[in-house]
Amino acid sequence: MERHFEHDLEELKERLLWMASLSEHAVHRAVQAVFEKNEAFATEVLEGEKAINDMQIEIDDRVMQLLALQAPMAVDLRFILATSRINNDLERIGDQAVNIAQSALRILRHPQVKPYVDLPRMSDLAEGMVRDSIAAFIRRDDELAKSVLIRDDLVDSLRDQIFRELLTYMMENSAVVYPAFELILVTKNLERIGDHATNIAEDVIYIVAGRDVRHLAADRR
Repeated sequence: MERHFEHDLEELKERLLWMASLSEHAVHRAVQAVFEKNEAFATEVLEGEKAINDMQIEIDDRVMQLLALQAPMAVDLRFILATSRINNDLERIGDQAVNIAQSALRILRHPQVKPYVDLPRMSDLAEGMVRDSIAAFIRRDDELAKSVLIRDDLVDSLRDQIFRELLTYMMENSAVVYPAFELILVTKNLERIGDHATNIAEDVIYIVAGRDVRHLAADRR
């Protein structure tokens, strides 16, 4: 029975990693669609949404079966509960990627508002946070998870800076209001992706150390 339980836990972890790869790829393709004005990339993200949603449901079912049939304790229970939360955050990251892809399709109909400088930096940060939060989960590395929490402030700072610049462009030139507003939406979605990566990092700390740092500013830093 114990060996079967360990096998089920390993399968759950593998499915979550596959879910993570789908969400990471969706985010990368979505931001590429914006920067390269690539309709095919945006369409790929939209068409891939169902696979992410289906995987979320499968992982939820596996979690419920493990909780109901195995009655896990201690570290195994923490792992299963955290996996359920991470699964939800990965699905939401996929949703944010879809939002970005939809904005990309609308942006490509207009001339570029301004050279992309801070937005690629922000997307690199957000994508790196997702990647490292999952790596921290795989390796059970709470120090790497803590580094993700710190980067959340950098993403928020870039969001504010991009907002200010785009609002200035919108006030100075009414012709760019529509594409600039879409870029604001892209920025907001990238910020939310960073938030979800932060949630995952917090769950890694919960798995490894048994500490819930979601509302503890000192532990987050």
